[in-house]
Amino acid sequence: MAHHHHDHTDVDWDEMGPRLEAQAELFTPLYEHALAWLAKRQTEPGLVVDAGSGPGVVTCLLADTFPGARIVAVDASGPLLDRARTRAARLGVADRFDTLTGELPGVLGDLDYPADLLWAGRSLHHLGDQGAALAAFAERLSFGGTLALQEGGLPSRFLPRDIGFGRPGLQARLDVVEAEWFARMRAELPGSVAETEDWPALLAAAGLRPSGTRTFLLDLPAPTTDRARAHVAATLARTREVLGDRLDADDRATLDRLLDPGDEASVHHRPDVFVLAAQTVFTAVRAR
Repeated sequence: MAHHHHDHTDVDWDEMGPRLEAQAELFTPLYEHALAWLAKRQTEPGLVVDAGSGPGVVTCLLADTFPGARIVAVDASGPLLDRARTRAARLGVADRFDTLTGELPGVLGDLDYPADLLWAGRSLHHLGDQGAALAAFAERLSFGGTLALQEGGLPSRFLPRDIGFGRPGLQARLDVVEAEWFARMRAELPGSVAETEDWPALLAAAGLRPSGTRTFLLDLPAPTTDRARAHVAATLARTREVLGDRLDADDRATLDRLLDPGDEASVHHRPDVFVLAAQTVFTAVRAR
């Protein structure tokens, strides 16, 4: 699915941390392509900020991409930032790696100086007033600095349309339920403001000059790796847990069978499991 079913009011981040880390590691090829593209648009930044860093997988990729930069991982979750610091030490970038704990966007006011590059990877949609958050992000950029916003793209695909049991088109139906869940999640956020998701227009309204848009693919074809298979199983299990009561009985039964390790037709064993994802990055520059 395209989102991670976050409910920030009741999350055990110690428990979620390994799953978020594993997912980001699986998506590393996508992030590497995105950051290579970004490096051609913002060369040699002095300060790079990862706003909503989670466990720091992408933060450390930013450190690799920009070896001359100071890197700051920003997140509201202390346990996730602990994982980020551990990762930075393991990868040998701890000497230029800092963390900042607090709620976006206000915590960005605690940065020592403006960022030359601010990466917001699928974190903005968890903030009620996205327009105000983008304006706050823009204020924390240096003149000539870039905001890179990762939002949108396409729902991920893991299985053929017809999997041999249940009604064909399961994932398309899950997308509909997911979209309804996402709309409710957005509406229930504190200070929620409905916005047309025209990201370049929203970036321009925040006082930035839109400078590019590109979509990046993760294509892990069948037969896929054990790590990809584990991601598919974890994602579908979370979907079943959070959205199962909004599915009909047939689709619930299909999901249960897909998740049963003892069933040869489950995602744990079937040879046609794959991962295909498309995620979009929008860039904009502070020109004044």
